[in-house]
Amino acid sequence: MAGKRAQIETLEVQSADPGLWNDPRQAQGVLQRLTRLKTEVEQWTSLEARLDGLAELLELAAAEDEQSLRGDLAVEITGAKHDLDRRELALLLSGHYDDGDTFISIQAGMGGTDAQDWAEMLLRMYTRWAESRGYTVNLVDQSDGDEAGIKSATLEVRGPYAYGYARAEAGVHRLIRLSPFNAAHTRQTSFARIEVMPEVDDAPEVVITHDDLRIDVFRSGGKGGQGVNTTDSAVRLTHLPTGLVVTCQNERSQIQNRETALRVLRGRLLERELQRQVEARSRLRGEYRDAAFGSQMRTYYLHPSTMVKDHRTDHETSNVQAVLDGQIDNFIEAYLRWNVSEGSA
Repeated sequence: MAGKRAQIETLEVQSADPGLWNDPRQAQGVLQRLTRLKTEVEQWTSLEARLDGLAELLELAAAEDEQSLRGDLAVEITGAKHDLDRRELALLLSGHYDDGDTFISIQAGMGGTDAQDWAEMLLRMYTRWAESRGYTVNLVDQSDGDEAGIKSATLEVRGPYAYGYARAEAGVHRLIRLSPFNAAHTRQTSFARIEVMPEVDDAPEVVITHDDLRIDVFRSGGKGGQGVNTTDSAVRLTHLPTGLVVTCQNERSQIQNRETALRVLRGRLLERELQRQVEARSRLRGEYRDAAFGSQMRTYYLHPSTMVKDHRTDHETSNVQAVLDGQIDNFIEAYLRWNVSEGSA
């Protein structure tokens, strides 16, 4: 806690410097980091005070054998346990970028129109999840499906520990249901891949030079508004060394779209490097397995039974509709605890 208080003091000095606002984006990052650290310290201080009060109440009840205090004790114990569980979960978010913002990318996989519809269902699920946590959600880019749904989409999610929580969702998601898109209404299996990337202004692991990029501009399409759709404001960045392609068309300004696309690309390159480090450690431990596209991490069953099952943690629920409405925190928490037990956090 002393270390976090020292960080707060350093950030407060930075925030008081008038020159900080010469770079508004950096200034915003400093203030967000300061707010998050203050909130975290306040939560630990509040828990400490609550536990001290509970200890005093227990001593009073024991000394006076007060039956009337039992109800108060039960309420305080339940509340303290809940707060302690929340703080324990926060300790699992110890990665270097866990406390920051994130990009969530959704890509339809095998399954044709059903897969594109499935990708749109996941877009809705993650939007509702983020909003339920009080996060700010912006649609960076969306490519509509041929008949229904979407081919791909990227969300920008801003809020405390957005990346730390969302990274639990990275991987292949499989849907099994009766298809609404064929006359026979047969059983269909569809896939979508979720990528989760930290949003960072700079990172020592990632260096992007001007010569690394090919920049194309084009007319925005989709639901972008009249001003967006009639100007060449959309930007496509191609990272030549890796072949990664990022597009952004949600802003009216070409400059804004380019800046956002660069942030997405930086996050994607950083996530690739972080994953490479995890795989290298796994190889050293003899645990590495190739992440093939078909190796789904979670399956959503809508037929013949209804269930959502995470194949990493074995956490499951029969309330599929609640999950599709964004209630995925139990899956995320199960993953964070499993990740620590696996030694791969």
